[in-house]
Amino acid sequence: MTLSLPHHYREILKGLGEDPQREGLLDTPKRAAKAMQYLCHGYEQNLDEIVNGALFASDNDEMVILKDIELYSLCEHHLLPFIGKAHVAYIPTGKVLGLSKLARIVDMYARRLQIQENLTRQIADAIQQVTQAAGVAVVIEAKHMCMMMRGVEKQNSTMNTSVMLGAFRESNTTRMEFLQLIGRSK
Repeated sequence: MTLSLPHHYREILKGLGEDPQREGLLDTPKRAAKAMQYLCHGYEQNLDEIVNGALFASDNDEMVILKDIELYSLCEHHLLPFIGKAHVAYIPTGKVLGLSKLARIVDMYARRLQIQENLTRQIADAIQQVTQAAGVAVVIEAKHMCMMMRGVEKQNSTMNTSVMLGAFRESNTTRMEFLQLIGRSK
């Protein structure tokens, strides 16, 4: 028999030395379970549903960039949030992806438990798979609560990760153009 998610949160509260029956905590297990399900709802989504056919014919073969896509995720090591932004680019080869779909792809993968390095790769691979682009670039900048609230407690550290595929990996000029356009290169 599987116990419910609220039951597990109630047990965590007890393990911390709290009384789950005190007034302020009565509904906490239910609220925490609901919050965790929301924060991890990316598991309920898939790439086909997210894209939903929003791939459109286009003669454009120049870089398409969507920058400053805010993201919220949970690190798989401590279940603590990391918060930041993603910058995504691709070079179309006959088709462009609906603009909001880029942000939805970021959200779908961000709303799963993982590390930032893998999140960056998942987003890049998904955009490549959907668009068959000549190149895909993804940069993520994030602050990690596991670094800020516990352990080394470094408040001003930001982690940057990048994945460059196709033309962004093969051409230093293309890579530098992308980095300059997102403000990461001079």
